[in-house]
Amino acid sequence: MPKFGRLLTAMVTPFDEEGEVDYVQARKLARALMQSGSDGLVVSGTTGESPTLSVEEKLRLFGEVKDELGGAGVVIAGTGNYSTRESIELTREAEKIGVDACLLVVPYYNRPTQEGLYRHFSTIATACNLPCLLYNVPSRTSCNLAAETVIRLSKVDNILGVKEASANFHQISEIIQGVPKDFLVYSGNDGDTFPLMAMGGYGVVGVVTCLVGLQTKEMMDKLLTGRIEEAAAIHRRLLPFVEAMFLVANPVPLKFAMNLLGFEVGSTRLPLCEPDDKTANAITAALKQVKVDLPLPG
Repeated sequence: MPKFGRLLTAMVTPFDEEGEVDYVQARKLARALMQSGSDGLVVSGTTGESPTLSVEEKLRLFGEVKDELGGAGVVIAGTGNYSTRESIELTREAEKIGVDACLLVVPYYNRPTQEGLYRHFSTIATACNLPCLLYNVPSRTSCNLAAETVIRLSKVDNILGVKEASANFHQISEIIQGVPKDFLVYSGNDGDTFPLMAMGGYGVVGVVTCLVGLQTKEMMDKLLTGRIEEAAAIHRRLLPFVEAMFLVANPVPLKFAMNLLGFEVGSTRLPLCEPDDKTANAITAALKQVKVDLPLPG
């Protein structure tokens, strides 16, 4: 099993002017993210607009990013969706490409029971050899992966951890308390990273880490070495920027910010669209208040 770092970044999917995936720019972005604090990348997750990508686009993205990074960082492929069968098929294809792990989101729309969720994830995991990272994001899926289900799934050999974006700290503490010590509990919300790690969580699968990865890593390092006040100060300083990056659905603000900075990633695909003027102005103002870690063109 590959070594998973504490700071994973959910990568946006760059599009060109025609709305097609820009694989050249995806390679440049992957390289830049590794230079600005990321230990690995999640490709075709929520931030990567996975619901609007075709299977062919996803598989090529997995291959392009993995080829670009080589062994410099882990590549985690977003292969889960609302269909267990489709998730297995995509996961097996991603495994052939050579990705390091897969991200399996809680099925959206069909709202399974906890037993259904257990069977969904355990069936995918046993159908492949890849390490699997669960992804709980109730605000997107309308379905919560309960602590007892995560604990039960932690006993499946190749389910290595969970990206927890429920913002339910009672639930998260139950998970951390109940899973094996080598089970990785990641924050799925940038603003939750500090408190989650303070409770014993492992790290973050971030969105704003695309732009402030080095600062996030510094905060995490200080927390892990007992410099709590210094870590908390960085956490507080970054919070307004985090909030601005989620004024509307991710990745709309992030893509707007990156394009504004000169790192062209194109627009979002419908049904997501550009921010309105009020939101755009708020993002622009927040961007001026933060140091950007991502290497920019020119």
